[in-house]
Amino acid sequence: MASIQQVTGGWILIALYAIAILFFVIRGALRTKSISDYAVGNFNFSPWFVGLSLAAAMTSAATFVINPGLIAAYGVSGVLSFGIFFPLASLVSLVLLTKSFRRYGSTVKALTLANWIGSRYNSKGYALFIGFLSVLLLTFIVLILVAITKVLSKSLNVNEMYVLLGVVVFVFGYMMFGGANSMVYTNTIQAMVMVVVAIVLISSGYPYLKDGLFSFFNKLSAIDPVLIKSTNTGSPLFRDFFEIILAQMIVGAAVVCQPHIITKSLLLKKESDVNRYLVAAVIIQVLFYSVIVTGLYARLTFPDLTANGKALNVDGIIPAYVVQVFSQGWVAILIGLVVILGLLSAGLSTIEGLIQSLSTTITSDIIKPLFGKHIADERKYILINRIVIIGMAIASFAAARSQILHPNLSVAIFAQNGVYSFFSIAFVPIAFGIFLKNTSRNTALTGSITALVVYFLVYYLFPWLVNAHGMSFGFFDRYFTGKVQNPAIAAASAITFSVLAGLIVYISTRKQLPAKTEI
Repeated sequence: MASIQQVTGGWILIALYAIAILFFVIRGALRTKSISDYAVGNFNFSPWFVGLSLAAAMTSAATFVINPGLIAAYGVSGVLSFGIFFPLASLVSLVLLTKSFRRYGSTVKALTLANWIGSRYNSKGYALFIGFLSVLLLTFIVLILVAITKVLSKSLNVNEMYVLLGVVVFVFGYMMFGGANSMVYTNTIQAMVMVVVAIVLISSGYPYLKDGLFSFFNKLSAIDPVLIKSTNTGSPLFRDFFEIILAQMIVGAAVVCQPHIITKSLLLKKESDVNRYLVAAVIIQVLFYSVIVTGLYARLTFPDLTANGKALNVDGIIPAYVVQVFSQGWVAILIGLVVILGLLSAGLSTIEGLIQSLSTTITSDIIKPLFGKHIADERKYILINRIVIIGMAIASFAAARSQILHPNLSVAIFAQNGVYSFFSIAFVPIAFGIFLKNTSRNTALTGSITALVVYFLVYYLFPWLVNAHGMSFGFFDRYFTGKVQNPAIAAASAITFSVLAGLIVYISTRKQLPAKTEI
């Protein structure tokens, strides 16, 4: 439990932080006159600012709070998965995909990922299909809400449900007005705070590291020898190298295909800004990914994963670690408050991008195509977008409440299930649309539908067949047993089969011109 000094300081810091955010929101709202302004802004943003904004949006509370909790539970195998192979693939993919995506997106004036795909394949129906599937990204918003709630609840000694309600009202409330014009600046401030906090968290393990890495790993091994092994057969996520390396690298390569990540480059007004944007994003992102090692420090702090006699669930380990480590003396308390601010920033930076991109997608790619003929005034779409955000807030609160009260290991599993399925479906149309000439709509759509079918077969049907009916899939049975399924297995399978299916159609029709008709 946080001390009275931590609670008082926490309230003061959060109040100042809220005032700063509202300043930029009001500033941005004054310049937001259309749904286009809300989506991509009308300021000439610095590429360094946009790069920092991207790094903050890619990181999220999952990197700073949720994933380190999984590392605390399962050890070094998780560090290899989430801290090395996934980051490596995601950053390489980001660099390779960004330039071409932005070049085409700026040419056709794309506002959203669904809009980009619809324009690339000359198909309003395809855009509508991707628009509806984008709703799956609500699961990631839920993850961030749970993480922020856990952090603030422990640092302010307030009931989690009250904190959750306050966070939802505040964040969704200000995102109804700010959009891209404010988000780049709030994300930049958040990224700067996160840089400081990342350094603090990485260095917070010095007491455990001062005697050298050999001693550090010996301490972990004394708790449980499996914590220092490269695989953890008892975990649901890091059982072997297929799960740790191959699946995570496939997922990492595709994770960029999310609206709040890949469309960030559309904020750049000049092609010459792209390299500086990517340099800033990659350097900062490497630092952020390194925060994962905090999970090992937390396990040494809570060897039996309990605090004050109560068992810690995975999502509450890092918040408890921060309160515990930064509680002695005013200097430590002040540092702890900055860390809490950074964890809050990690969550808000991504949730802002998700709310902005998802609400724009629902408004522009679902409501406008279906009901646009009844809406003559373009300015009404700003009001519609705000109503959409209210609906998203209600749905997110209900789902986050359920995840706090009844988690299945971690909210990470719930979020990954939605997010991984979405970018598995979006990967082929984006990658083929960028790298292969004359890719037809049918080729891309084949990839998307294959990914959709394979993902949900692997995640839901195969485990049911194995656990309920005793069927065997040989080597893969290990991934289908137990109460917790790893979404990375389903995503890696879906992406692999969708790429193969897409290539088969592409090769068989490569001499044909891209389809020009709409579906």
